[in-house]
Amino acid sequence: MTDKKYRPTPPVCDYEGSDYQERFWEQGQRDYEDRAEAVALKRLLPAHGHHLLEVGAGAGRNTPRYQGYDEITLLDYSRTQLARARKTLGDGERFRYVAADVYHLPFAAGVFDGATMIRTLHHMAAPEQALCQIHGVMSADGIFILEYANKRNIKSVLRWLLHRQEWDPFDLAPIEFAELNFDFHPAAVRTWLAAVGFKLERQLTVSHFRLALLKRIIPTAILVGADSLVQWTGDLWQLSPSVFARSHAVGGSTGGQAGFWKCPVCESVQMEERPEGVYCQSCQLMWPKVDGIYDFKCHLVG
Repeated sequence: MTDKKYRPTPPVCDYEGSDYQERFWEQGQRDYEDRAEAVALKRLLPAHGHHLLEVGAGAGRNTPRYQGYDEITLLDYSRTQLARARKTLGDGERFRYVAADVYHLPFAAGVFDGATMIRTLHHMAAPEQALCQIHGVMSADGIFILEYANKRNIKSVLRWLLHRQEWDPFDLAPIEFAELNFDFHPAAVRTWLAAVGFKLERQLTVSHFRLALLKRIIPTAILVGADSLVQWTGDLWQLSPSVFARSHAVGGSTGGQAGFWKCPVCESVQMEERPEGVYCQSCQLMWPKVDGIYDFKCHLVG
């Protein structure tokens, strides 16, 4: 067999081998942001669901918060991040770990009645294409919770007004402030959601007090409580650095009749799950399963 690498298009931000979980979350004094996001998720998540797709799951920071779902598929481009999530969460029937490209999801239409994408859209060079892929694997009226980085936040507006920032926070175009790191205008995100078939239900603004000075002098519990109070303004205006949006899939598939997997190369749903991986009967590619992780980044050709 010959090992062939899957080349993603558009480009994908790869956290393979990164210490992101330790450096950013565990050592980066991000407890306020983490707890504020937990409040938003609790408000937006359905009480019950069958199968959730967690896009950009990373090391599984948010996965324990999805208690209402019977099954969770953790998807990330990084195998090492998924390996860490698996070490923390374990195996069993409830969790499935998939390394894949969000622009070529390896799932059949309509297999998920829920999906989340938290702190991930900001790495998307083609956000509407990624959102379209997610809509395609969701069942009719499935719930999608999206978090995105807001370019029109108070800090960026003030910096622009004071001529300390060149780019216009009111312009609808994304701003790439570092390679494959984007901030988005809320109106643009809403347009993309509607264009691919999502109907917006609710918005929450999150992390209003994301300032190092405030986090140093004010107890985290107080900051989280204050953030919780003002998250409700999200449907009126979006001026925080992070925005959460809950939508449901309009016109989604009734789902599941064709099986669970779809080949990301030939798009066939004639997929056979074997102990060593998932075999595409149409193009005869074997997508391996290694150490509990389904790997759709490389395939073995017989």
